[in-house]
Amino acid sequence: MPRIKLALQPDYPFTCDIQVRVGDLNYGGHVGNAELVRIVHDARVELFRAMGVREGDLGDGKTGIITDDLVVNFQSEAFLGDPLTVGCTFGEVGQAGCRIHYHVTKAGKTVAMAETGIVAFNYTARSVTFWPREFKQQATALSRGELA
Repeated sequence: MPRIKLALQPDYPFTCDIQVRVGDLNYGGHVGNAELVRIVHDARVELFRAMGVREGDLGDGKTGIITDDLVVNFQSEAFLGDPLTVGCTFGEVGQAGCRIHYHVTKAGKTVAMAETGIVAFNYTARSVTFWPREFKQQATALSRGELA
């Protein structure tokens, strides 16, 4: 099976710092794959917080997100106490879905790249819906490298 290779994005206008905790380590003594997914999730929560929204409420009181897919490419190890910087940007912002690209680094060196597909979801109606207008505007601005 061919390997899925993510491309480094030209810019990650949002960044946050996350320190590797003891619970992030696997039997190899480095950040495990499931834990890297948690780190990426933490970065997305921080991204949304900076946008003034939450995963369960994108600003209109009824629209949240669901994750459609996830890809991670590992490139180097991270260990207990390492400070990681996670850069985030949006891509392919459509009417109801988009991509979020993540670049996880340690001291400027790539640890991993990740990408999630997310979809706007109305949890009351239990159905896919459209992005709230303001959220879509902010996501589109970030996809162009503009920090809203």
